[in-house]
Amino acid sequence: MKRIFSGIQPSGNLQLGNYLGAIRNWAQMQNDYECIFCVVDLHAITLPQDPLEMRDATREAAAGVIAGGVNPETCIIFNQSQVPEHAELAWLFNCVARLGWLNRMTQFKEKAGKDRDGAFVGLYTYPVLQAADILAYKATDVPVGEDQKQHIELCRDIAQAFNSMYGKDFFPLPEARIQKAAARIMSLRDGTKKMSKSDPSDYSRINMTDGPDAIAQKIRKAKTDPYPLPDSLRELDERPEALNLITIFAALSNKDEQSVISEFAGRGFGEFKKCLADLAVETMGPIGEEMQRLMACPEEVDTLLNVGAIKAREIAEPIVKEAKEIVGFLGPRI
Repeated sequence: MKRIFSGIQPSGNLQLGNYLGAIRNWAQMQNDYECIFCVVDLHAITLPQDPLEMRDATREAAAGVIAGGVNPETCIIFNQSQVPEHAELAWLFNCVARLGWLNRMTQFKEKAGKDRDGAFVGLYTYPVLQAADILAYKATDVPVGEDQKQHIELCRDIAQAFNSMYGKDFFPLPEARIQKAAARIMSLRDGTKKMSKSDPSDYSRINMTDGPDAIAQKIRKAKTDPYPLPDSLRELDERPEALNLITIFAALSNKDEQSVISEFAGRGFGEFKKCLADLAVETMGPIGEEMQRLMACPEEVDTLLNVGAIKAREIAEPIVKEAKEIVGFLGPRI
């Protein structure tokens, strides 16, 4: 069976876009692959973090993955910093990767902006750590969005360079599994802005911690316009709030937007919102309730992450140990 590795940032305040963009896809893969999912807290500190908020956000990310349908009994779920092999292998790869390869990474240029000299070294080298995340488990497939494809290509370059440098066919060349473009979920209060945790209005988003009542209320209060729903997507070009609700309905029901438009053409938003609220509550309500339960039991989340880390180390430790022997390091003999 092929082995999947993927990670999620502990950014806090998970919302509908996080579920549709990543977590739902992971849940759908777990029966067909050996799955290893990681809360990438080492990557998170490439930008300054408040330590207390960081711990809470790590637990929330793990709770979101589990509540979103990923089974911790059949998948490995852990936070990255509990498995030191990630950082160890990253150093080996720092001594294999070429400066020119990192200079081509577009995400560093975007995140560092104009003040590149003031950027943290970790922000520059984190694609090397990402390669170590994947190759510490000899993962064969990595589900990513189009924006991360360049990093998987770097991972392949690093694996190939290591194998060539030491004359060993040791690391596989993982394949990027480019996910279908996630629905672009916009604010419930302004259809021209992306749904975001940073919006001051809680009514602008559906949080993954929201229960059924909160979800239904937010859908009812979502901004719309006075016109009925049209029969073609083109007619929504100048109606961003209407398009956003159609997009959410389509994503939650696994339909395309035109199918939803055809179903509700000519109807008013009162009727459509009721159907959307029922669908959102059916899909997201149980997730919100389970997330609330898990967030109220941090010890349970911590235990699940600890157990996951032990399982992860059982795979990563012998792989990284052998990589260190290939490099020529002396190890313990006792």
